[in-house]
Amino acid sequence: MTLLERLKMQWPIIQAPMAGVTTPEMVIASANAGILGSIGAGYLNADVTKAFIQAVKKETTKPFAVNLFVPNVINATRQELEEAYNVLKPYREKLMIADEGALLSTTDFNTQVDVVIEEDVKVCSFTFGLPSEDVIKKLRDHDIFTIGTATTIEEAILVQEHGLDAVVLQGEEAGGHRGSFIEPFQLVPLQELLLQAQGKITIPIIAAGGIATKEQLQHAIEAGAEAVQIGTAFVVSEESGAPNVHKQQILLADEDVTALSNVFSGKLARGIENDFMIFMEGNKIAPYPYQNDLTKSIRARAQELGYYSLMSMWAGTSLHLVEKGTVQEIVDQLTK
Repeated sequence: MTLLERLKMQWPIIQAPMAGVTTPEMVIASANAGILGSIGAGYLNADVTKAFIQAVKKETTKPFAVNLFVPNVINATRQELEEAYNVLKPYREKLMIADEGALLSTTDFNTQVDVVIEEDVKVCSFTFGLPSEDVIKKLRDHDIFTIGTATTIEEAILVQEHGLDAVVLQGEEAGGHRGSFIEPFQLVPLQELLLQAQGKITIPIIAAGGIATKEQLQHAIEAGAEAVQIGTAFVVSEESGAPNVHKQQILLADEDVTALSNVFSGKLARGIENDFMIFMEGNKIAPYPYQNDLTKSIRARAQELGYYSLMSMWAGTSLHLVEKGTVQEIVDQLTK
């Protein structure tokens, strides 16, 4: 059975699970357009994850995925966190944000896995690492299709050996966070990853990174992928939860204006280069997810005021090739 048959997809496209951008409307529209919609649940707690899933199930009976962030071991002292917090003081002052500290996040990962099972979600994908054997067994026992994320062939081999059903090969061109989990982290172009996978990866491959046109999609399929995962093209969709200023900065781009940076979240991510990325480089950065917690109020206030120079505007290298429209219209552009 092919990946498309297993996941009941008309087209070999997966809507990327973009945490903070994905809405129920986007996932529903993706399912109705014949592609696999994905809930980006990485920053959600179990209750919100459940409500999100139920909102989607209310409007479609088609399969969709839930993406979870695998918890990482974090080593950070109170002093390191205070240093990283104090570095951000000028930005809080500029945006008139009270100096009241930051609420540090905790993980609901295991409870989210239980929610995925309870709600009978058909697909569960993972980013930032490998779930435990117990988690994979629980999902397999409930006939849930599992997908891992890899940014190198070494990571892809581990995803395969760990028993997941498919792997997203994320090229360096991809927007948003890198799914890397083996150090030292490497930046490998998508086409090179697909070439390296030949003869080594036997589970279905999903190509991700810089895919925004029908031609790029076809090229990835011809190189061995059974499907592609697309994010930036759907960020600008009408159903997207991205701020309008984020969508406009993507649509106004006439070339690749992205850069990789860890200053917003503590993990390397690709987005439209702006002042915050430039001026914060070289300063004390807390490890993920704590840096994400420390910058959350800055990003939220900047969004309220339309200060895109201080926002995290994730986008891949092909941002200048995307066009606005509904999810259905964007899928039509990619397939017809």
